[in-house]
Amino acid sequence: MIGEFFMMIEMDFPMYVVADEDSGDVLLAAEEVEGFFVDLEEESPEVVFLRVHQVNRGRRRTEDAVLRIVNRRREKVGEYFIGRAVLGNTGIESSDGKFSSVSYRFFGNYCEYPGAAKIWRRWTSGDAVEKGEWLQWPVSYHGAWLHVVQNAWFTSNRRAARYGIDNVAYLDGAHISTKSGFFCALGEAVNGPGGYFGSNLDALVDCISSRSGEGSVRKIVWRDFRASQDSLNIAFLDSVLGIMRKFNVDVITC
Repeated sequence: MIGEFFMMIEMDFPMYVVADEDSGDVLLAAEEVEGFFVDLEEESPEVVFLRVHQVNRGRRRTEDAVLRIVNRRREKVGEYFIGRAVLGNTGIESSDGKFSSVSYRFFGNYCEYPGAAKIWRRWTSGDAVEKGEWLQWPVSYHGAWLHVVQNAWFTSNRRAARYGIDNVAYLDGAHISTKSGFFCALGEAVNGPGGYFGSNLDALVDCISSRSGEGSVRKIVWRDFRASQDSLNIAFLDSVLGIMRKFNVDVITC
């Protein structure tokens, strides 16, 4: 399975870049990170970067750090605002100019989705996201997949809007077992593989009501709707359908 494959591979390029937001100066570039993608109760100020290609030891702190996710072509595909960051232990530099590990103390934001680290590996691989690929990851990763989709979507300067050209969006209710899964499926149905179309009810309203992109979706065919009813909270489904009705989206359940 694609999900299992990308959960196992290691990257051989620096996909994590710590930079100063104001100046754009690169403070660190590394292949892996530990301690940033964590459950909130496990949050620690120290973040350790592994297989470090570059570190600016002359710039030990910044008040406006950002953590960028970059692909093999050094293009930014994701970004997190960190805030204050202080360089810690840089370890020993090897003969090839790399460091096995470098620590930073982050005093700002972290990512609360531990699985996002593995999904970002997939996102930076350069391979196009396939239709239904989110389903090839364990259900426990669907929230992380949705998070990465949303982060990457806005990092690419797209808006909460419909960019797809199809007039009808098709949802397969047999594959929707969680709220995150619903938004993964809806984003793909409206905006194609890896597409975003909301991550919660408020965001769904933003997407449906947007006048950007190609205009709002007008019809949704929800196959196996009964399966979604069996899996999802009734109040959540009622809210989704209510939003659709409010913005004149024709929902066909079958």
